[in-house]
Amino acid sequence: MKPEDIHFGDWHRILFGDVPGSFFVEVIFRTAIIYAILMISMRLMGKRMEASLGRNEMISMISLAAAIGIPLQSPDRGLLPAVIIACVVVFTQQFIAKKATQNEKFEAITQDNVGVLVEDGKLNLDVMKKTRITRERVFGQLRYKEISQLGEVKRLYLEANGTFTFIESTKPVCGLSILPSWDTEFKKRVSKETNDMVCNHCGNIPKEFLKEEACDRCGFTDWVKAVESISKD
Repeated sequence: MKPEDIHFGDWHRILFGDVPGSFFVEVIFRTAIIYAILMISMRLMGKRMEASLGRNEMISMISLAAAIGIPLQSPDRGLLPAVIIACVVVFTQQFIAKKATQNEKFEAITQDNVGVLVEDGKLNLDVMKKTRITRERVFGQLRYKEISQLGEVKRLYLEANGTFTFIESTKPVCGLSILPSWDTEFKKRVSKETNDMVCNHCGNIPKEFLKEEACDRCGFTDWVKAVESISKD
């Protein structure tokens, strides 16, 4: 279409585009075929496509979406390329899934590994940096689990599919408060300060505290008082 053919008020072009009316009948047929392709592809790729999508499942979905969009809208594009792309996507997904069950190293390469974000009340800053997860993201996830300080956390895992798995400590200890600093009234209701000092950067509590010394886990010298949770009973 030439630039001079485009002008505001051409409602036929805006609503129907530059295609004959018979194409809209053909769209019904094309949509039915594409729907069948998607349904068969999803079925062949297994039940993982119905659960939380991992990296490979997301790539498969995007590839299928890219394949079906053009033949649905363009009368000059056939359906066969979409079928071929769907077959390639299904084959690749099945191959990766089968190979991953047989080889842990291959699974780690294609699916990624589980990361430990919090371990025994302390932040794993190296893992957080590698996975690009910020402190506030970790704290927000813990607050969602009704946790007020890191001493209540045994483990917080970042799963390969991007979800979080939280394990609460059976014997909570004092730790770094994860509540917003401005919410002082609520902090006093759910926790109280202790005499122990904790690194405000990683949550480490040193055995012997010296104000001028840096934290032996992260190297920072930002210290605050640790808090312990008030019983919820």
